[in-house]
Amino acid sequence: MLGVSLAFDLQNRGLRNVVVQEVTDRVRVVIAEDSVLLREGLTRLLTDRGHEVVAGVGDGEALVKLVAGLADEGALPDVVVADVRMPPTHTDEGVRAAVRLRKEYPGLGVLVLSQYVEEQYATELLAGSSRGVGYLLKDRVAEVREFVDAVVRVAGGGTALDPEVVQQLLGRSRQQDVLANLTPREREVLGLMAEGRTNSAIARQLVVSDGAVEKHISNIFLKLGLSPSDGDHRRVLAVLTYLKS
Repeated sequence: MLGVSLAFDLQNRGLRNVVVQEVTDRVRVVIAEDSVLLREGLTRLLTDRGHEVVAGVGDGEALVKLVAGLADEGALPDVVVADVRMPPTHTDEGVRAAVRLRKEYPGLGVLVLSQYVEEQYATELLAGSSRGVGYLLKDRVAEVREFVDAVVRVAGGGTALDPEVVQQLLGRSRQQDVLANLTPREREVLGLMAEGRTNSAIARQLVVSDGAVEKHISNIFLKLGLSPSDGDHRRVLAVLTYLKS
């Protein structure tokens, strides 16, 4: 949960600099955040920019019920802003609710806030359509204009991803792409390397010659971008890549 210091920063620094202005694309927002202070700060950030905060709740279950009720009334909000971790366990209630709402209401924008980059949650949230979805680190909220712009963009079907989230997901994607270049036999050899087997043991397991194993390993090093200058350390690096895939 975001510290009180940032919540006060929103109240004392960011909000002071907000100029109330007319907006042509007013969005209707629901905020799910268990910190009352932060929830009120986010509400004021948005309303001072001319947007409407329909309601605020403090846990994932309440968020799902609220949105369902609004949908039944034909008043589905444009976007939900939700903390990843909320009561009762403060683990993943918020993001679970967000994923559920994305599935049940495809037209609803969902922007989640997190203290840290949690790759599993980000990946799950982005699974399927990436329209109308956002994942921001909470520190980014202190940048008032960026935060409000992100809310509006997600409400309109766009995407708002924190640069750190993008960096981690792209790194993950590049790693998977590299392994995808390996042949089935090369992946099998790499898997046996990860088990700690020697070239001779791998050859016996696969019923091939030692020379064939050496050729496969050379191809693996080449495809993983591991140069001869890395020496014997290449084997360790190749295994680490496999284990992280």
